[in-house]
Formats: sequence, C-alpha cells, structure tokens
Amino acid sequence: MAVGVFDLFSIGIGPSSSHTVGPMRAAAVFAEELVGSGVLGSVGSLRVDLYGSLAATGHGHGTMTAVLLGLEGFHPELILPAEVEERLASIAETGVLNLAGAVEASGGGVPLPYGVEDMVLRPLTVLPRHTNGMTFTVSDAGGEVLHAATFFSVGGGFIVREGGEDAAQQELDASKEELPLPFRTAAELLEHCAVTGLGIADVMFRNELASRDEGEIRAGLLQIWSVMENCVATSLKRDGVLPGGLKVRRRAPDWYDRLKKECADGLEDQDNSEDQDAAWDAGRHDPRYWQEWVNLVALAVNEENASGGRVVTAPTNGAAGIIPAVLYYALHFAPGMDQATQADRDGVVVRFLLAAGAVGVLYKEQASISGAEVGCQGEVGSASSMAAAGLAEVMGGTPAQVENAAEIAMEHNLGLTCDPIGGLVQVPCIERNAIAAAKAINAAKMALWGDGTHRVSLDEVIITMRETGKDMSDKYKETAMGGLAVNVVEC
Repeated sequence: MAVGVFDLFSIGIGPSSSHTVGPMRAAAVFAEELVGSGVLGSVGSLRVDLYGSLAATGHGHGTMTAVLLGLEGFHPELILPAEVEERLASIAETGVLNLAGAVEASGGGVPLPYGVEDMVLRPLTVLPRHTNGMTFTVSDAGGEVLHAATFFSVGGGFIVREGGEDAAQQELDASKEELPLPFRTAAELLEHCAVTGLGIADVMFRNELASRDEGEIRAGLLQIWSVMENCVATSLKRDGVLPGGLKVRRRAPDWYDRLKKECADGLEDQDNSEDQDAAWDAGRHDPRYWQEWVNLVALAVNEENASGGRVVTAPTNGAAGIIPAVLYYALHFAPGMDQATQADRDGVVVRFLLAAGAVGVLYKEQASISGAEVGCQGEVGSASSMAAAGLAEVMGGTPAQVENAAEIAMEHNLGLTCDPIGGLVQVPCIERNAIAAAKAINAAKMALWGDGTHRVSLDEVIITMRETGKDMSDKYKETAMGGLAVNVVEC
C-alpha cells in the first residue's frame, strides 16, 4: 500500500523505531513464515546475524531483546509493556526462547536454547540495501537449512525484505494509482490543492478514504493522540534514572510539579482564586508558559521512549516527542483554544495529524527518515517539519503557508548528526526533541506571517537533506563511532 498516515504514526515500544520496532517486526514476520510454511516443528537450531548499525548500537537500542520478542511472534504495536518485561525475564532466567509461541496455529511454539549472547554481530559489515540489516536462519537437527530471510529496518519501523524491493516498489506504485489524489512531491501536493480547492489535510484525508471509511480514520487518529497523551501521563509518574548505564535523571516529573505550582500561583495572584486545581487548569492556557509546557511534553515522551515504554512512532521513536509537544501547543495555546469544545479539539487533532502525515509521505518518498541512513536530520528534522506543517494547518494556514512552514523547519535541521552516547536514545536525543518542537512552532509562526511565497521549496530542502545524508560520514549516522558518542565518557 502507499504510505499513509497510520504508517507514519504507529504504536510501538521504545527506544528506537529502526533498531527496536523494525527488528521486532521483521523477526515476527519470520516467525509467522515458519508457521505458515509448515517447517516450525522441524526446527532444531536458530541463527541471527545483525549487520552494520544494528550490530554497532543494538545493545543500547534494545535491538537484541526486540528480536527475541519478535521471534516469539510478538508485534511491536500489539505487545504490552508488562508482556515485554515478563517474556524477557523468562528468557533471561531459563535461557529458552519459545520460537513462534505467540503466533496463532503454532501449536505453542518450539522451545530453543537461545538468547542475546547467541546472536552474531557484524558491525563492520554493511549490506548493500541498508545499514540496518538482519538475517534469520533456522535449520533442522541435522544442520540442513529450512528457511532463511534477510530484512532491512529502513526507519520509522518500516521493514524491507531482501530481494523483495522490486516487488514492494511495484505494489507501492500500483496502490498509488488507486488513490484519488496521489502525490510524491510537495509540488504535486500543492497542485492538487490548487485544482480542488482543498487544504493539505483534506488531500491526505481523501487518500486515506481509499482504504478506510471516515469514522475509522477519525477514530484511529484520535486513538493515536490518546496513546501520546497516555505516554506523557505514564512518564510523569516515573522518577529516578533512565536504564542503560548513563545515569540520566528523569526530569519530566519534577518539571511537571514545578510548572503546576507556577501556573496555579500565577493565576491566584491575578484572580485571587482559592481553587489551586482550577487555577492550574486555566494556567495551561497561559501564554507565558507555552515554552515550558512544550518542553515538558517532549521530554516526557522521550524519557518514556528511552525506558522502553509504549510510544507512538512519529515518524520515528527517536523523534517521538516532537509532534505530541507541538500538537499540545496547538490544543492549549493556539488562538481560541481556551474556549474550544471537545468536538473542536478533536477536529484539531485530526487535521493536525493528517497535514503532518502528508509531509511525512514526502520524506518517505523522496529521502529517508532513518538516522542510520541520513543522520538525525532524517528523524528529528522530518518530525519538526511535519509538526510545523500540522500547526500551520490548524492555525488556518493556506497550503502554500503550510508547505513553507515544513520547509523552514527542515532547512534549519539540515546536517544534524546521529551520535547518541552509549548507543542509547537519551543524550542528545531527549533534549533534541524539545528544541526541535520549539523550532517547529517558530517555523509555523514565521510561515503564517508570510503569504506562502518563499525562495526555497520544500522539495528542494528534502532533496538537500537526502544528499547531505549521503555525503555525511558514516561515523555520524548511528554507528557510535563519532561525535558525542566518542567524545563524552559514558560513566
């Protein structure tokens, strides 16, 4: 199918879409193939080879444990955090993997002595298709190979099978023909808007109707926002340090307490209110604190992601906090939102995510959202660009202004490297989301103060991002071989 809004916004677990979600999804597909082909009962041994960036930074990104869960048949969008903890604890304690055990019709799976330490890591070997490569092989008791497959995790949780690229592209091209308003470039998207009189969110909505009805689209997008909100709420209840050894302290809970107090105190000073809760609730619309709330939401989401919690890939896990933070801004600080009804707010969520999704399609079609392929400009940069478009859309921007907002945000994220310390999605990733969210808001405001005309087009900046990624040294593309990853002592 053509890339849609529910591909770009999918529910999964942290800390990385390319290194956690993608590998789990690929392993789950492999497990299902074992069941479907009828060879599962004959499996006597398993081999997993991880290549390139998956091998180089996989330990910090939870790649190996995600693969184990996928091989048991679990999918990232369905497995619950409690199940993650339970199954990983069982594998660690017993040393036994239940191959395809979670796949229906598997007969309970095949127990195999297998764990993280059994995986073959090849960090210096990069397969031709993509640096995030992985091969799964099963053999019978006599050593004869029963089934083998190589997959690539190409960013945002998307996976591609080796040898299946041509077929996948043909299927993608065919599915686009079924869309009422297909587009690959921003120029094509704007042309549709000009001819039909529709906004960018409306064009995306028309295309989504090719595979879902209106009710399903609205309900699905509101569910996406609900998971984002729950992610923030869960994160604000946690304290202490993040897992992984860097001893990065969670800041969101303390910041939340401080912000509640300052908002409530500020309202009491002005209105002599004795109801602190009511004052704080009103304070969430106080424009004096918009930056603090945006920072808080972005940090909360990415702290939850860093701990392996449930997040929305938007469009990647490493950049998962940007769109929720900017959407929070839209719902609480955009003009008139303090008086908005729930129906109004739901409409903002739907339009925001549709417009952001339309811009996300452009990055998937013309460039990449994989930090291992083009650096963090493809993750944080694309998320900032998508968020800017969403905000400009719901604040009444014309299609040209929305495109301009997306362009401004990416233009000022060009060249951003992916160099997380210790291979963990913590430093600089968590703060980077808050900074990029503020950039998105400013980009939208700048675009809305213009008439939509600008010197550099969104298509030009996307192509520039792609070419910059190609020219970027591999040590700055999620390999832990350069930048902060080598210049900052981990402990």
